[in-house]
Amino acid sequence: MRHLVVVDSPAALPDALPDVEIVAAREYLADPRFPGLRGARVYNLCASYRYQATGYYVSLLAAARGHRPLPSVATMLDLKSPHVVRLLSGELQGQISRSLKSIRGDHFVLSIYFGRNLAARHDTLSRALFKLFPAPLLRAEFTWVENEWMLKRLAPIGFADVPESHREFMHGAAGRYFAGERPRSIQTKKTRFDLAMLANPTEAHPPSDERALQRFERAAAELDFYVERIGPDDIGRLAEFDALFIRETTAVNHHTFRFARKAAAEGLVVIDDPDSILKCTNKVYLAELLARHNVPAPKTVLVHRDNIDEIEKQLGLPVVLKQPDSAFSVGVVKVLEAAELKPTVRKLLKSSELIVAQEFLPTAFDWRVGVMDGRPLFVCRYHMARGHWQIINHGDVKAAGADEGNVDTLAVGEAPDAVIRTAVKAAGLIGNGLYGVDLKEIDGKVMVIEVNDNPSIDAGIEDDVLKGALYREIIGVILKRVEASKQGDVAGR
Repeated sequence: MRHLVVVDSPAALPDALPDVEIVAAREYLADPRFPGLRGARVYNLCASYRYQATGYYVSLLAAARGHRPLPSVATMLDLKSPHVVRLLSGELQGQISRSLKSIRGDHFVLSIYFGRNLAARHDTLSRALFKLFPAPLLRAEFTWVENEWMLKRLAPIGFADVPESHREFMHGAAGRYFAGERPRSIQTKKTRFDLAMLANPTEAHPPSDERALQRFERAAAELDFYVERIGPDDIGRLAEFDALFIRETTAVNHHTFRFARKAAAEGLVVIDDPDSILKCTNKVYLAELLARHNVPAPKTVLVHRDNIDEIEKQLGLPVVLKQPDSAFSVGVVKVLEAAELKPTVRKLLKSSELIVAQEFLPTAFDWRVGVMDGRPLFVCRYHMARGHWQIINHGDVKAAGADEGNVDTLAVGEAPDAVIRTAVKAAGLIGNGLYGVDLKEIDGKVMVIEVNDNPSIDAGIEDDVLKGALYREIIGVILKRVEASKQGDVAGR
């Protein structure tokens, strides 16, 4: 296993870690030798893990490249959610009390380096917190509240924030970790038996309209599976259910992701699961993932501020620029002229360290294949909006809303085999959840545009062929997973 320690500035990290390669963060993101590297593990010691900052992308692209990052992006986001920190750390309350019982005062800070602490008496608690939130360098803050020590905050820290007096210990802890002395992950517990369906009746472009939501409820009733709709204020109720089905447009910096993370932590079956949301909602990740697995896609360049001049050279004009978390055709721009290119790119880079540039491939329609559990469920042709290059024209919004192209739905057997095979392969790279794979077909060549979690399923459109059977298939998969999880609980007791 090759160890890469990624930092903002390699000069800040002395050469005191044996058998590791110290790499600058920007070098890891941009150097072409890293995407093809195999058998690597990335230790991300960047100063900031803020959403779409450099440290965020180091872990995101490490995952896409198969490099096993520490911390993962999921861990970064967990650490930023007080709800998840309180939820997962709650089971350690006894260990917290034992470890801190001799502390005087009402505030205590615990530094955790690769699961270790300088004081041996805190090593067990440090390992336990590391198991729940695996990040190389952590700082836990505890407060004395109502005669009990409570975890107030748990946050990752960069190398520069490690006190000089702790550096030697940190290097030793890192060396032991690289040598294989590492705590294993804690498995979360499974709980009870109903389905929560998260939906937002005020959403402009919901993944399912009201009639479709009712059909999901009807299908669940036919399968003796109780459904209750919940909203963003119901996150504290998730433990009452066995499964969570998200029917609201997902995003990482959004309550939908917090619901998915908490539900998964509680042991619920979750569609779509937080890993799928994380992977699908970032087009930078998808581009790298598809390239790594040789899934055909339009020519793509991952753009940062130092390679803007490469866009026109590699892709020509016009070119399509995408914000990493764009959805429903929003955040996707077609640039026609060279004079527009740099200003548009720089504007998009103000909110993200990386964006995606793709060659422009005009087609009359995009294929959409719905996939769940590795099986194709429905196939649609989404035609471009009238006089526009996308299926939704947000630039021509009138009182009735955005202009959308027509949709026609086919039986799976009617679609070209290459479309189905490619869609199933691309979905399998994400997981076994519910996905909508968008593809283009040009001269018999099929290319994946993107993989969407939480795909649109509207009454009279995606269900036009299977009708009620589509809803029963989806609810049936969720139900089988709940039953399997409960059987596992019984077997484990």
